[in-house]
Amino acid sequence: MAKCSKCKQRKGKRYCVALDDHLCSLCCGLLREKEIHCPQNCSFLETHSSYQEDRIIEKKQASQPKRISPEEDILKDERIAWLAFHIEAPLMEYAIRKKSFTDREALLSLEYAREKIEKDKGLLIILDEANKPKNEIGEAISQSIDRCRYEKKIIISGNQDIYKKDEKIRCLERIMLSVQFISQGNLEGRAYLSQLIHRFSKLKELSTQKKLITKS
Repeated sequence: MAKCSKCKQRKGKRYCVALDDHLCSLCCGLLREKEIHCPQNCSFLETHSSYQEDRIIEKKQASQPKRISPEEDILKDERIAWLAFHIEAPLMEYAIRKKSFTDREALLSLEYAREKIEKDKGLLIILDEANKPKNEIGEAISQSIDRCRYEKKIIISGNQDIYKKDEKIRCLERIMLSVQFISQGNLEGRAYLSQLIHRFSKLKELSTQKKLITKS
């Protein structure tokens, strides 16, 4: 068996379509989607992606507080609740269109949007970030957040409140906690998404109101 085309030391047990050559499992893992632009149908990439997604979810669950007291809940603030509405709207729309969309995918989409906002460098283009695979719903959430403005009750010309970066991140993380709590550990189901669709259908009945407060 030929040696790995990168390290030239270990056996190249994995055939890399992108390089048209063989790699050892270690180099495959280290270079995947970094130095190597992997095709989406690569079996090694599919296995790795699922594993990494689980790691992301586990990491977020470990780092976030398990419970939020009513006094600390940021969604009690109408201004933040309005932002939450615009974060959850793309999830609701996609969940209606795609019945196979799960709470797990919703959570990963929210995490994608959070990381994108956290790493935002304004007009600076980061090449490594540009080459990363896109999350369709995560992108939709990011765009919805960027467009969201809170109009104050006293209408004055230009009286629109722009959300700060840390507010966007805290709101996303609060909704992620909702997904984890409502799903009760079964992220392959649609407990959160079903509740979200029901909640938005109720809000539609109140559409004559200018401001809508959502509570996950």
